[in-house]
Amino acid sequence: GQAENKMADLVGRENDKDSVIFEGCRLPVWNSATGGRMAEWTLAEVISKKKMSGEWWYYVHYVSYNKRLDEWVPESRLDVERLQLPRKDSKVVVLQRNSRPSSPDVYSPCEFPKKNNNVGRKRKLDSTEPESGESSPRSQPVCGSMSRSLSAHGSDDVVTRMKNVNTVELGRYRIKPWYFSPYPQDLTTEPVIYLCEFCLKYVRSRKCLERHKAKCDLFHPPGNEIYRKDKISFFEIDGRKNKSYAQNLCLLAKLFLDHKTLYYDTDPFLFYVMTEYDTYGCHIVGYFSKEKESSEDYNVACILTLPPYQMKGYGKLLIEFSYELSKIEGKTGSPEKPLSDLGLLSYRSYWSQTVLEIILGLQGQDGNPPTITINEICEQTSIRKEDVVSTLQCLQLVQYYKGQYVISLLKEVLDKHAVSMAKRKIRIDPKCISWSPKDWSRRGKW
Repeated sequence: GQAENKMADLVGRENDKDSVIFEGCRLPVWNSATGGRMAEWTLAEVISKKKMSGEWWYYVHYVSYNKRLDEWVPESRLDVERLQLPRKDSKVVVLQRNSRPSSPDVYSPCEFPKKNNNVGRKRKLDSTEPESGESSPRSQPVCGSMSRSLSAHGSDDVVTRMKNVNTVELGRYRIKPWYFSPYPQDLTTEPVIYLCEFCLKYVRSRKCLERHKAKCDLFHPPGNEIYRKDKISFFEIDGRKNKSYAQNLCLLAKLFLDHKTLYYDTDPFLFYVMTEYDTYGCHIVGYFSKEKESSEDYNVACILTLPPYQMKGYGKLLIEFSYELSKIEGKTGSPEKPLSDLGLLSYRSYWSQTVLEIILGLQGQDGNPPTITINEICEQTSIRKEDVVSTLQCLQLVQYYKGQYVISLLKEVLDKHAVSMAKRKIRIDPKCISWSPKDWSRRGKW
């Protein structure tokens, strides 16, 4: 039929590879960056293409891998012999030629972040959390008014599926972005976007940044400092009072958050920015945002640790601080869904450590074994009930024995907990928090 004629026509034009490889095609790509694994042929989808210095380059998404690994690759890294053409009925036509060795027939799916697929899968969070990064940002839920800022860049979701910023310079760090962010288009053509690390204003050159720094009088985020211990501080920023800073923060965060963020409508949100202090000022490490009034009692809307500070325990510190605020409010809380893959792993780890810490601290009375209810765990930790239940299920702690539920602590669980807690060097000290909740329902339009 029509598809077979198209395939025959493509095969007949072997030398014109530009006409063969187009958006939507899938083919193996030589990839050395998939989750730290060894270089291998990985099935990828072509998102876009462009010609540079007389050579075609292709923007590819590695199937079953997170979108932060998407990249531009030259034609030399493509196995055109195994090209799969898109079909309207979602099937593919495999275009094969035998002029060069083929890559393996089976392409193993990514093993990250899919772990323990059969454990703790009863929560809605786990079933709705996208793990492969296949969906485009427009198909994901957004909070705030991110959809309006994305629409300014055109209705074609191919635009928002591609990284549009090459590098950002923030303080002493140069960082490679992971995802699209709606910075002004004339700025995204620059090799580096320079950010003031205190007000987060973006400029196109180091000279512009130096001129700005001469006028910028900030040495920490605007807003109230509500926590300080050692070198760590937290600042509370009102999205209405400090709109410019909040919007700049959201633009920066969108470079590393795929599923949700906000940009224009920051008024209904509070931002809690964690900083590290030195003689030059308070440098942003990460942040989380929360709604002033949340009908679902979410205590986090978006949460991010910037890449230079990841794997240092700061992610759990942000999470711990959000729950300490919930304790002061006298509420249980939970993060908005969906979480990113890394966010989900951080929350599961925090919940596991916190619940086990409570259980191991129990003392029995009169020779009887200690007892505790799920509601009591919620009250002590401010973790929402469904999150506590899913954590107990994930750790396989609860057993039904002689007509009642008992907690059974396996040695391997205890050993793993001891190792993870030994690594957790920094903790939030509740005595250092200077904050009281506001009743936003009585403040009109915030």
